[in-house]
Amino acid sequence: MDYETVSAAEFGASLKGLGLNILVRDVIAQAHFLSEVFGSKAHRVSADFAIMTYEGQVFQLHGDSTYHSHPLPSLMPESGPRGGGAQFHLFATDPDVAAGKAEALGGHVLQEPKNKPHGLREAFILREKGYAWVPSRVLTQEERDLK
Repeated sequence: MDYETVSAAEFGASLKGLGLNILVRDVIAQAHFLSEVFGSKAHRVSADFAIMTYEGQVFQLHGDSTYHSHPLPSLMPESGPRGGGAQFHLFATDPDVAAGKAEALGGHVLQEPKNKPHGLREAFILREKGYAWVPSRVLTQEERDLK
């Protein structure tokens, strides 16, 4: 599917399984951040919408204005973080590289890259809106043996 030219109806009909749609105040800034820090690909980016891909997975960014007649925005704060508790794991992104890029692009490294007991090296990166992006990679055998 060509994400640059697909119609909204065709794109919608193609979605299967679990879908991820993130409401954001600034679609363009969020798409840029995800592309630069995590290597996501942004398609059809506008002030209202972006199709994002990461490791063959599709997710969407929607601007708040696209939900003008939907009840969900009435539950979100007008200012401050809104993504408390939401974690988006990116299992094919080196956390050391991502953490190094994040702050220059408006992110905050909440937790520096760290080897975890569950076999991953992870960092927790927040955007100013509160969503936690978690770049992760599998520990090498040498890193697992150092425990």
